[in-house]
Amino acid sequence: MEYKYIIASIVYSFIGIIILVISFVIIEKITPENLWKKILDEQNVALAILAAAFMIAVSIIISSAIHG
Repeated sequence: MEYKYIIASIVYSFIGIIILVISFVIIEKITPENLWKKILDEQNVALAILAAAFMIAVSIIISSAIHG
């Protein structure tokens, strides 16, 4: 009985991570610059903070959608 809830939590976690990655890839494609390159190669801290805030916001939206 408890295994059903554990498996559901794991499945929803993976679905949330997949949706988060897909949304970041979409944002990466529609921006004129390569965000990942700017963050890693040019050490753009402001852009890294912006990307982190985006990921946190999308994560909150995904978790709200999953948990109702």
